[in-house]
Amino acid sequence: MTTDQPQVLIDGLQYCNWSREIFQQMRQGGLTAVHATVGYHGGFRETVRHLIDWRTRFRDNEDVILLARDSADIERARATNRTAIFLGLQNPMPIEDDIGLIEMLFDLGIRFMQLSYNNQSLLGCGWMEKEDSGITRMGREAIVEMNRLGMIIDLSHAGERTALEAIALSQKPVVISHANPRWLCDSNRNVSRTVMQALRDKQGLLGLSLYPLHLQQGSETTLRQFGEMASAAAEIMGAEQLGIGSDLCQDQPDSVVRWMREGRWTRQAIGAARFPPQPSWFGSNLDFPKLSEGLLSAGFGKVETSLVLGDAWHRFVVTSLPNVA
Repeated sequence: MTTDQPQVLIDGLQYCNWSREIFQQMRQGGLTAVHATVGYHGGFRETVRHLIDWRTRFRDNEDVILLARDSADIERARATNRTAIFLGLQNPMPIEDDIGLIEMLFDLGIRFMQLSYNNQSLLGCGWMEKEDSGITRMGREAIVEMNRLGMIIDLSHAGERTALEAIALSQKPVVISHANPRWLCDSNRNVSRTVMQALRDKQGLLGLSLYPLHLQQGSETTLRQFGEMASAAAEIMGAEQLGIGSDLCQDQPDSVVRWMREGRWTRQAIGAARFPPQPSWFGSNLDFPKLSEGLLSAGFGKVETSLVLGDAWHRFVVTSLPNVA
């Protein structure tokens, strides 16, 4: 790394209503790379449609973003003053019941995939199910295939047993891209000490979420409280295995909340059908550099702060994604 290059800033999860304005804000905020959600409940064909839309975005905004396939694209983005976009899935539904579709999606640019969303999937169990049956037979096969390809396993919405089994089964480190310590915000959507310790022991990475429902005081959480939360997480994970996965949903209409939670599998409304207000200190990519204030106020040093804001993600990607060139 040369000294004249800018600091590495990486957001490990966003699902915005993508626009040129948002991509420009990534540049203004200094974002080196962003993991962007492609879809939730759609099958393979619908996901390909989303990927076609992404190719159009890359073409129309090639001066500010580029499709990232491996760690070399992070360096390419830095060298050309652009943001590298890694594409991912928050639900394994796009692979349907065909293990071969994992490779097809990898070839099309998908680099992250969750083994479950909120519900039971063909691969594992989501956190909202009453009973967590763990990794399924197909899930074991999918983990092997994702390891072979270099697709990153994400356990952000997994149930406790599913997460622990996936961490143990994977031959490569996995991530929980956007979640917080459960004991600071009492929601099973967040993660327990047990899961964090297992993730740490297998060299995995935790991305701290800035979504209000994952924070200890919701939308009223202060920047200092964020820093204190990060400090509590670092006591288990260490700063070298801790990053940011903001779960930013900028400019998304409230109708998207229903789609995320309900998809097509139910006719029942689940929870409030609107996005909660973002904390005042984080409303867009323009605010990403402000996170350093919260970290420093909680006792992080400059090196540790740089790790959490991007260096830890960068190291993880370098060791996890094969060079496809």
